[in-house]
Amino acid sequence: MGQIAYLFSGQGAQKPGMGRELYETEPAARAVFDRLEALRPGTLRQCFEGTAEELQKTANTQPCLYAVEAAAEAALRARGVRPRAMAGFSLGELTALYACGAVTLEEGFALVQTRGRLMDEAAARQDAGMAAVLKLSDEQAEALCAALPGVYPVNYNCPGQLVAAGPREELAKLAEAVRAAGGRTVPLRVSGAFHSPYMKEASEAFGRALEGVRFAAPSVPLYSDATALPYEGDFAALLQRQIRSPVRWRRIIENLCAAGIGTVVELGPGGTLAGLAKKTAPSLACLSVEDAASLKRTLEELEC
Repeated sequence: MGQIAYLFSGQGAQKPGMGRELYETEPAARAVFDRLEALRPGTLRQCFEGTAEELQKTANTQPCLYAVEAAAEAALRARGVRPRAMAGFSLGELTALYACGAVTLEEGFALVQTRGRLMDEAAARQDAGMAAVLKLSDEQAEALCAALPGVYPVNYNCPGQLVAAGPREELAKLAEAVRAAGGRTVPLRVSGAFHSPYMKEASEAFGRALEGVRFAAPSVPLYSDATALPYEGDFAALLQRQIRSPVRWRRIIENLCAAGIGTVVELGPGGTLAGLAKKTAPSLACLSVEDAASLKRTLEELEC
């Protein structure tokens, strides 16, 4: 199956009940959840019992997803699985930062809480959102975005799928233009126009929060959403830039394949990233871990 890379889910993947089975069946996952619950009381309740509306609030989404993803990683690590590279989609990049040893579990969680709060505050200042543009080329989608004020292409997910961010009234116009061009749009379950200039203030404030954070060298290559390349140089600058820059996910998958990765394992709810990876590189073996059943299937496929 080739070398393994971990992919950590991003905002939008959240769902009620996420992580409960891992907590109930995997001691290593439970230990991670309990450590994070002690730091942010209520995290377990939000993950296991929170409503979709509660989980959609960015200040809740990000720490809860971090907890689920870190718990899934702990369950795999306890079974001896060792990846050769890592990447995370938006919020997931912070979990990957912890999983590759650049920060501790607690340091990563503190950064995620700050990031979620700042992005939530930025989102509350504008009536903006995000929508996936499907069945069009990147060039077609970019041209349609450029024709509308304040609309930006922000997530390059896979062939035929690009996400746009902007004012909701302009996204409605984008949907009409996309439909006329033969594509379709799908609104995302997020509360703001992330990875766009609308996040400038949040990005700058997060940069200030990163001052003084000391990053260790990653144990394996960690790919940056902003550059699609392994982390080098100023980690804080990459994390700050990521909030307001497009996510180069398609290029990350292509670069992982070029580096010899043959299997990707998505950690977190939903399996969306595994699906995007398969559309980008059909030869990849794509697995995911979000509950007891998917963990069992993944371990069987990896022969662990």
